[in-house]
Amino acid sequence: MFDFDGTLADSFPFFVLTINHLAEKHAFRKIPLDEVESLRELGPRELMKTLEVPVWKLPAIAQSFIKLMQEDLSKIPLFENIEEMLAHLSENGVILGLVSSNGYENVTRVLGSSCRHFSYFECGASFFGKASRLRQLLKKAGCQSSETIYIGDQITDCEAAKSVGIAFGAVSWGYSTEEILKTLSPEETFENVAALKRLVSSEKTA
Repeated sequence: MFDFDGTLADSFPFFVLTINHLAEKHAFRKIPLDEVESLRELGPRELMKTLEVPVWKLPAIAQSFIKLMQEDLSKIPLFENIEEMLAHLSENGVILGLVSSNGYENVTRVLGSSCRHFSYFECGASFFGKASRLRQLLKKAGCQSSETIYIGDQITDCEAAKSVGIAFGAVSWGYSTEEILKTLSPEETFENVAALKRLVSSEKTA
């Protein structure tokens, strides 16, 4: 299973561009643009505290972000070599699913022709609600948790995977820094997109 934003899609620069617009609209603390990069060092609860965002505002903020992205998807590219990597996994028998907080339309439009490699989608999960979506996808696919890994870039991705009892694979190029993700002891760490191809040998060994 793959996360989308920060894992497959390079949306952090768009987040940087829109964070203060969202802050103005939803009345949370603005961040100087030269400090936005430092947000990657924070966990989700630390981030909410820093931005002074109460939990009840998260769904509205997320929907606003999704809508802004939908209006300008040309600014959201896939990371380099993502299409080739997904094709390699799919062609070698790895069943692919996607679990994301982003909307289905955004996800599928950015993925484009790469959608064909995915058998399952669970989109629109709440910020702290990915665990239930992971369970739903496992049920749909008829897969055991021991046969599954969730690939993501944030602390919430790791927390969701561990709460469902599946392995977590941390990527080094997303929203959270590699250093923070390593403190969570992920089962796998991927230093670049090409490294994800080794999931084929892991799958065949299982």
